[in-house]
Amino acid sequence: MAAATFSTAEKLLPTNQFQMQLSFAPVVREASPAVVNIYATRVVAEQVSPFAGDPFFSQFFGFGQTVPRLQNSLGSGVIVGADGIVLSNFHVVGDATDIRIVLSDRREFVGEILLSDQDADIAVIKLQDPDNLPTIELANSDAIQVGDLVLAIGNPFGVGQTVTSGIISGLARSGANVGSQAGYYIQTDAPINPGNSGGALVDMQGQLIGINTSILTRSGGSNGIGFAIPSNMVMQYIAQARAGHTAFIRPWSGLTVQQVDDALADALGQNVPTGAMVTEIHPQSPFTAAGMVPGDVILSINDLPVNGSAELEFRLTTSRLGSDAVIRFLRDGTTSTALVAVASAPDTPSSAPFQVTTKSPFNGLVVASVNPKFISDLDLPLSTQGVIVLQAEGYASRIGLRPGDTIVRINGTDIRAPSDIENAAIINTSSWEIEIQRDGRMVRVRLQI
Repeated sequence: MAAATFSTAEKLLPTNQFQMQLSFAPVVREASPAVVNIYATRVVAEQVSPFAGDPFFSQFFGFGQTVPRLQNSLGSGVIVGADGIVLSNFHVVGDATDIRIVLSDRREFVGEILLSDQDADIAVIKLQDPDNLPTIELANSDAIQVGDLVLAIGNPFGVGQTVTSGIISGLARSGANVGSQAGYYIQTDAPINPGNSGGALVDMQGQLIGINTSILTRSGGSNGIGFAIPSNMVMQYIAQARAGHTAFIRPWSGLTVQQVDDALADALGQNVPTGAMVTEIHPQSPFTAAGMVPGDVILSINDLPVNGSAELEFRLTTSRLGSDAVIRFLRDGTTSTALVAVASAPDTPSSAPFQVTTKSPFNGLVVASVNPKFISDLDLPLSTQGVIVLQAEGYASRIGLRPGDTIVRINGTDIRAPSDIENAAIINTSSWEIEIQRDGRMVRVRLQI
């Protein structure tokens, strides 16, 4: 009997639906070498109670000495450049003191964080002494559609590189509970499990469309609702890391917007609710400079739709910092366009700290003028005016002032600059009424000294 022979010809990337039904192997072969395992070590403080083990005192005293402890984490990453740039999640490598990257061919590299962002759960890592690295090409995540086939590649539970398949289940999701951002994520039913974080979500061309980052689950395992950070978002993080930034600079809109619903669409004469209406605009907003006003309805940015606050911020973030974005908007039934500068929140007036030394209830305060940078960094209301507390010590701390408070008024006098506090402090009076804004609420502090 003749010996059986087997073909060793490589499968080609699928070009039609029939070929896709045969095997995902060509896609995996194309993308998987660029997906890596990440082992990170960080030092965490662990509290040790002097009453530990005592059945009586331990229920009353939970405090004690703090000792350092090494904590290890396991996750995935994706090599996106021959220069050794690797993408992962902040929750995988954030604050790590030691990062080890292991490739699918078992080579190991030491990694260093170039830029990380806890809010967006993104980390950009640079491999030391990169050599002959496999890379993956980034796709245009704005071109994907619900129903597209995708593969998730990572190292779930530390079992080794694993591939799962699914489809794009949704776009523009904001319920991912990632970092502290409202979010704008790709949803997929391709199983994502612990250890998959930072891994690749790829399309049928083997290109990266997202970084797997979180799941919605009650059991801890995959329930078919996973989220990935779109590739167009991480492109901007890569660009800023390569430009030498160690922290991500976010474009600032200086806007508050309202999603157009059915009732509002009726008033605007729209057949279908579309866009986001500007309800508030800061005087220093780039949209103000472009001539936009409250009541304008933003329809698109760079020809991509805008239907709410999260989408507005996403469209600006995925535009290159320093460029001009083309805004299409509706005003009084007429559609117009404007060029808006994609820029960070301006630090004017100066946010230089000012220390109050005058003997008064404000002695021990370090303050600065509220400006767009503070409004953006601290997520303050756009209308916030006054002086923000950076540090409160001594008497100022004892009367209840604390960092993050905005001092708005003292004894009925508006406070607009640090010098206003100094002027108020020299007034010879024993009665004080201080109005501050804290956590979105106005608080009055009354003193008799």
